[in-house]
Amino acid sequence: MELEGAMCAALVDSESGRILGQQGGGVDIELAAAGNSEVVRAKLKTMRSLDLDDSIHDILITLDKQYHIIRPLAQNEGVFMSLVLDKHHSNLALARRKVQDVESGLDL
Repeated sequence: MELEGAMCAALVDSESGRILGQQGGGVDIELAAAGNSEVVRAKLKTMRSLDLDDSIHDILITLDKQYHIIRPLAQNEGVFMSLVLDKHHSNLALARRKVQDVESGLDL
């Protein structure tokens, strides 16, 4: 949340859409977590259907006023980070790097 333009962040169980931890505001993070869980599950299902032997690093949703970064945790299958940024006050490249750094420092 120290990242410029960060509005809110959450750790989410992708199977249930349940928030495991959250910080910030300005967005209904519970609703966003549930919707982003559907996005993650749909992408994983598509990858299985395509028989892709690969993993998701992150999913980026670009809106007019916001960026939504969804990053499944490599060390914790079924959990992802969700970060919402104010598009006009953030640097997307730095935000993606920061999300990666935060993931490497998590111990769940």
